[in-house]
Amino acid sequence: MNKRFVLHSLLGAAIGVLLLPRPAAAINISGMAKMLKSSAGDAARDKAVKDINAKLLAEGRKNQCSFKSDTDELAPGCNAKLKRLANALVKVKQNLKVSGVTNYKFEVSGHTDSSGSAEHNKELSAKRAAVIARELVARGIDKSEIISVGRGSERPVVTPDNTPAKKAKNRRYEIQVRF
Repeated sequence: MNKRFVLHSLLGAAIGVLLLPRPAAAINISGMAKMLKSSAGDAARDKAVKDINAKLLAEGRKNQCSFKSDTDELAPGCNAKLKRLANALVKVKQNLKVSGVTNYKFEVSGHTDSSGSAEHNKELSAKRAAVIARELVARGIDKSEIISVGRGSERPVVTPDNTPAKKAKNRRYEIQVRF
């Protein structure tokens, strides 16, 4: 081997060691790789959740059940809609499982129009959401995977809801995936 090459290599190694802020062994490359993988995984998961929730909102809008006025009693004709909604949740569960997502809940949120007191609307929307959750459980969704929440009139789709048609749009339930 050439003496000049050996000397150059040793000098380069010595300068490299002097310029390192800490010993090379202290750099956790494995940890950095896991961190990058985790943040890439989080971004992919967040996008998947956003897409799933958009599909669930659309499915819920197509399969809205009506309630008898000022009650939590379902109006006739909801059976087929609830069956389609439960089937959509089963498909979502399959997609989440394939994506490696296991720690989630389906949140059924009930919403009302602005008629009546806020307290009454909150209570009524909670009862209606609970009815939908029970109906989904009866159609095969595991009870441990679903929660219900009453939102009252605090998240309207249409404002102001000053016509019967606008009020009807705000009287709804939505289903979303939550972590």
